[in-house]
Amino acid sequence: MCSAPGIVSPMARKSSQSRSSQGKPVGATPSGTAPSAARPAALEIYDTTLRDGAQAEDVTFSAEDKVRVAQQLDGLGVQFIEGGWPGANPKDIEFFRMIKTVPLQTATVVAFGSTRKSSNAVQKDPNIRALLEAETTIITLFGKTWSLHVTDALGISLVKNLELISDSVAHLRSKGRKVFYDAEHFFDGYKTNPDYALETIRHAVSAGAERVILCDTNGGSMPWEIKEICQIVRRECAVPLGIHAHNDCEMAVANSLVAIETGVVQVQGTINGIGERCGNANLCSIIPNLELKMKRPALRDRLSHLKRVSGFVAEIANLMPNKHQPYVGDSAFAHKGGVHIHAVLKNPATYEHVIPGLVGNHQRVLVSDAAGRSGLLEKIEAYGIKLDKSHAKLQELIGVLKERESEGYQFEAAEGSFELLMRKAMGTHRPAFQLLGFRVIVEKKQDHGASSSEATVMVKVGGVVEHAAAVGAGPVNALDHALRKALEKFYPQLREVKLLDYKVRVLSANRGTESKVRVLIESGDHKDKWGTVGVSENIMEASWQALADSIEYKLLTRDE
Repeated sequence: MCSAPGIVSPMARKSSQSRSSQGKPVGATPSGTAPSAARPAALEIYDTTLRDGAQAEDVTFSAEDKVRVAQQLDGLGVQFIEGGWPGANPKDIEFFRMIKTVPLQTATVVAFGSTRKSSNAVQKDPNIRALLEAETTIITLFGKTWSLHVTDALGISLVKNLELISDSVAHLRSKGRKVFYDAEHFFDGYKTNPDYALETIRHAVSAGAERVILCDTNGGSMPWEIKEICQIVRRECAVPLGIHAHNDCEMAVANSLVAIETGVVQVQGTINGIGERCGNANLCSIIPNLELKMKRPALRDRLSHLKRVSGFVAEIANLMPNKHQPYVGDSAFAHKGGVHIHAVLKNPATYEHVIPGLVGNHQRVLVSDAAGRSGLLEKIEAYGIKLDKSHAKLQELIGVLKERESEGYQFEAAEGSFELLMRKAMGTHRPAFQLLGFRVIVEKKQDHGASSSEATVMVKVGGVVEHAAAVGAGPVNALDHALRKALEKFYPQLREVKLLDYKVRVLSANRGTESKVRVLIESGDHKDKWGTVGVSENIMEASWQALADSIEYKLLTRDE
């Protein structure tokens, strides 16, 4: 038998199987084996974004945020939403109170908590009481499986821990609740002491648990270990199994899929993989892999909502979306290299492993000096302009584009600026205004006092000169306010525009404060978002270029 974590030895497996078969099997069928696996069991998607995901660094959800996310998850079609730990904080108690009034179509909300404390009777344990007061039909209860945690973390005997598991599950069942049992640290526990790990599950099932979820809580197991251990437990246990994997070795998705291959029916994870330390299993990768690669339906034909829900959760969590995330990232189906673009325009399957629309994403052809004629033609045609490959204006545009990129401009994330550049090269752009000048003043009067920023702008619209001044939280904010103030009387639709993101990248750091910088701005209104770019040794000049392009893009007349 193994005495330390590691791959399960044949001797340990043989010992574990022989002993459990002689004793009381873990909810086994009369034959001691699991039901026939000829037809795969229906899968259950269990989302723990609101509990495990909320434990991620830099992530905080209010009770109202959690309700909004739960509604999105319900619309996505997940079966279970873990709402939080009502015994741990008042915010989760408030969520469970609020969610009772929200009609959900597909999902069941689940409360999460631990087994009773060893010093408390189960009827008087505050955590158990809070779980019942949440009034969910299902409660996910976690207990200690790894003997190390029992003796070192809880400081109790192995026998006492079994008592806590049995008492807690049985009490919740006696109150009419269904119980999913999270076997915390199961894989580490099994690799250390397989007999005891199985015994903890045995007690949970005997007490009435309807699911047993095998947890790789430290995220340190490898797929071959997960597969081997899941196969053993499934032979021992007729109660449906689940998998809860953490991502500390970048294996959470792989481990979850391998577990499902062995017959596990419930997979737990979070949207975008957010979670404590390195995160949880990413449902935005697991779900499309299940449906598109393994042909295992999971979302009731709602897979096309996945990208939208991914973006919604990132926004509510106040996290920048990972553009390189598989399936749902903005770059997942983006093509920049000329050879790639040429091929993918003929047949998307040449460089796309699935159809982007299946997960709510779309193909993007990026604009760069690597794109070549085919890529630029594709972009130009997207704006309703038809050109032949031999057209002189196309070669002119390629030349301008390469010159701009050599200066530091980047158009992959600034398609607003690219459309303006293209229209200027084609001779179709009619500027909405002309800059006559701007000035920005930053003033700070005391060491510890706040600085103030003021900007003045002079522009010409038609034959009218407009002069405006404004203050702002910083120089760029002040310049933005002044420009809008000068133009809104001519173009009231500018009141819809919001500056969503502002980034500065130093392009030549070896020149110190004389370095050239690139400013990327993302703007949006009630129906669209667009990026613009500016480059200069002067950060205010670069910011002006991006701001001016943002306004010009909003004011474009697209019926030219």
